[in-house]
Amino acid sequence: MSEQKWLFTERPEIFFENTSVGRLKKELWDASEEEIDAILEDYGIGAPPELGKAGCYIQNTPRHIVCEKRKKNDIVLVPVGCTENHGVHNPSGLDTFMCTQICEGVRRYTAKKGYEVALAFPPLNYGGHPYHHIGMPGTVIMPEEVVKETLIYTMLGLWDDGFRKIILVNNHGHLWMMEAAVQEFFKRYQLPGFATVIEWHKTVREFFYPTDRPHGWTTQFVHADEAETAVANLLFPEMVDMSVCVDAQPKAMMLQGHYDTSVNSLFRPHEWAYAEGHNVIERFGTPEGVVGYPSRGTADKARRPIAAILKYLTLMIDEILEAFPPGTVPPCDKFSFRSQEEIDACLKEPLSPGWKSVHELHKIGIFEAL
Repeated sequence: MSEQKWLFTERPEIFFENTSVGRLKKELWDASEEEIDAILEDYGIGAPPELGKAGCYIQNTPRHIVCEKRKKNDIVLVPVGCTENHGVHNPSGLDTFMCTQICEGVRRYTAKKGYEVALAFPPLNYGGHPYHHIGMPGTVIMPEEVVKETLIYTMLGLWDDGFRKIILVNNHGHLWMMEAAVQEFFKRYQLPGFATVIEWHKTVREFFYPTDRPHGWTTQFVHADEAETAVANLLFPEMVDMSVCVDAQPKAMMLQGHYDTSVNSLFRPHEWAYAEGHNVIERFGTPEGVVGYPSRGTADKARRPIAAILKYLTLMIDEILEAFPPGTVPPCDKFSFRSQEEIDACLKEPLSPGWKSVHELHKIGIFEAL
């Protein structure tokens, strides 16, 4: 008998592939409330932000300790943020803090297990934005090239320092800039390694579907809404003031039903970022800075999706390290047009005898003349 390909739930539209990822999601889908609470406790969810806590990020840890930790785990999580109006009840750094709090939970968990993942300070506190956010006070918009180049050079510096497996963790609507940065990084430098963008809410999108389960969502994930406010209330409640929270509905001009919401849960033909001109821009359509019902965003609703993303990131880390243990990367003859001999010096411990920086490599391919 052939192996079962799909793992089904009581909801016909929600099913999982029978892989390590799908099995993990199914386990979390079926988990009891007590099991979800235990996961969140295991990752230290509820702890205050650790950006200023010594020893938690590369930049606030003595360098010799960073190097020792890297020998056990050379993966780095890079939370990517922005400054954006998320309604009067939320902080404008909401997208940043969602990602830092998730990454910090994974760091705490892996530290307890003896292979602490590295965290890098957010390279972007001011990000890129879709057009419809233009003109909103509290939203600071950077040009696309600034976003892309900032990420490329962040990855280059981390790679040069021995962190050659890079996971960019994102919550904000500038995904296409991040995708472009990853692709351009490898085209430009052809360095063996691994880099990926994680849209954390899309990664666990099934857990944001409206359901009639206890603590279930009543609306789709959009922006500064029930979902984002719930996550904020779970991860950094001291930054949220629900006493001034207001709800607001978007205003469409045409093509309703053609474009999906933030986690693509409606199976519509197009993602939200594929077009402009079909909706009223935020400044005129939803000057409140919210789209939906943030008043319904209680912390208990966010527990299961946050447990899911914590466990998923841990799974990804474990599978990367299984394929390429600390200090190893994909071989050049399978990934790059650089010679293994040239790259071997760069793969040594930084500043050890014979080590070379990437800045000592020759330019390659179409970038050789640049």
